[in-house]
Amino acid sequence: MGDLAGRLAALRGRIDDACSRADREPAGVTLLAVSKTFPAEAVQEAYAAGQRCFGESRQQEAAPKIEALPADIEWHFIGGLQRNKARKVVAAFPVIHSVDSLRLAEYLDRVASEEGKRPQIYLEVNIASEASKGGFSPDELVASAAELAALRQVEIAGLMAIPPDDAAAARRWFAATRELRDRLRKESGLALPGLSMGMSADFEDAVLEGSTVVRVGSALFGYRPYPA
Repeated sequence: MGDLAGRLAALRGRIDDACSRADREPAGVTLLAVSKTFPAEAVQEAYAAGQRCFGESRQQEAAPKIEALPADIEWHFIGGLQRNKARKVVAAFPVIHSVDSLRLAEYLDRVASEEGKRPQIYLEVNIASEASKGGFSPDELVASAAELAALRQVEIAGLMAIPPDDAAAARRWFAATRELRDRLRKESGLALPGLSMGMSADFEDAVLEGSTVVRVGSALFGYRPYPA
């Protein structure tokens, strides 16, 4: 993994610099280390350097890591979530970033009640209305606000968005996500304190536009070892 501790320190420094530019407190931004496809040893190395929040996208891959690694790690689920995996995800992950429909949010609320869990969830918004991506459209999110506010067992932490693959335009979409969040706050009464947005290539722009969780993988761990 090379100098992972050095890369982690550099990332935190960049987050601090972005917060300074935005007149924000660095404590208001969580660095989520995206450890999907990386082995437990890589997570352990980051843990030894002080990292505590890690993101995984497949429940089956994450399960042995969660079992083997320190209990004080906060695991975040960031992948597409199918209903047949929901119960295991709710049991293992206190934070879920990929709730892409009212139907899924309502189902998670029911499962969480049955499991005695209270997960935080982020509502995934397809902020640029891209055909290749899932998630609530902005209009769907506004229309679903009353039903979402009625959920009792999940805690709606905020919105999650991935902008189009155009680094030059990313900040525009981060701003649009923040503005949508602010509109929902005003019209629905939902608190929505969080914004999960920004990855390795654009997290500084996301912080400038109010992100509270940045999901960083390759900038910390290196190129992801996908199978051939």
